[in-house]
Amino acid sequence: MSQRERPPSARREELLERAYGYVMEHGLAELSLRPLAAAIGSSPRVLLFLFGSKEELIRALLARARSDELAALRQIRPAGGPDDFAGAVRTTWGWLVDPAHRPMLVLWAQAYARSLSEPEGPWAGFARQTVADWLRLLAEVQGGGDGGPGAGDRDPALGLAVLRGALLDLLATGDAERTTAAVVRYLRLIGAAAH
Repeated sequence: MSQRERPPSARREELLERAYGYVMEHGLAELSLRPLAAAIGSSPRVLLFLFGSKEELIRALLARARSDELAALRQIRPAGGPDDFAGAVRTTWGWLVDPAHRPMLVLWAQAYARSLSEPEGPWAGFARQTVADWLRLLAEVQGGGDGGPGAGDRDPALGLAVLRGALLDLLATGDAERTTAAVVRYLRLIGAAAH
């Protein structure tokens, strides 16, 4: 029976949660089963039995991270209504810039980069999936669906490019003030263009 065919087990879920906590603190870049297993109260043999391989464990961790990312993005949707694109960008950036979320975002950046450099490995498709996830969420608040004036200013692809660019800059430099100022300038530009 392959790992994907096995029914979920409580022990597997428990160890996945512990492993997720571990990678939030230590990252995924150089994940090794022996230190991971020791840190979460297991053994490499048990992890291999429950997950099938290190690659499947990484896939499970990435799925867990993606699930958290989507849940967080959905929770921060603005209360301004379904057509408040600027509000969605503003509240998303507020969540991204919050230092409490830095471990999740560093993990996201590691997985994103690895999926680009190792497209056939356990990271396969992660970057493409997260782009699609974010575009879908921004499209839900795009408004202007009739293609009328200003609809182009609420382009989910442009909003995503601004948010992702600012996020990568923030992760690289830690300069929340400068990156926030860039997002605010973008919001002013699309606000001015809409009037």
